[in-house]
Amino acid sequence: MGIRKKIKKRLPIFGRKSPVSTSPSEPNRSSPPSWMEPEPEPQSPRGDVPVQEFLEKVIAENKVVLFMKGSPAQPQCGFSANAAGILASYGQPFKHVDVIIDFDVREGIKDFSQWPTLPQIYIDGEFVGGSDILSEMHQDGSLAELLQ
Repeated sequence: MGIRKKIKKRLPIFGRKSPVSTSPSEPNRSSPPSWMEPEPEPQSPRGDVPVQEFLEKVIAENKVVLFMKGSPAQPQCGFSANAAGILASYGQPFKHVDVIIDFDVREGIKDFSQWPTLPQIYIDGEFVGGSDILSEMHQDGSLAELLQ
């Protein structure tokens, strides 16, 4: 048995055209299913607020802020995953800002802190550093003191 016959046997819809419905009660089967439609672009939490003002506000209103790629549940880089994991291990809530969804925030935070890399961590309104510095502070116990 050839590969096509094996596929047709296991997937009976392979190679068949689905009938197009003309009845208003039945959906048109020729259009793609709703799960295949592209998702809307994620909106920045910043909205129309200027970047500098947004950064100042987020840092001032939260004890711990992590500017990262992705989210703690779905980090988009290893350094961001490491930083989120370390902060989560202390059991205290922290604010995260996904810099991937807003290019202006991603570049703006680098200028704001004068630090060229991400993630960036702020505690009590002060810039602490990136993932490597956070790891060192976690290991030597100084991070626990800052978070109290």
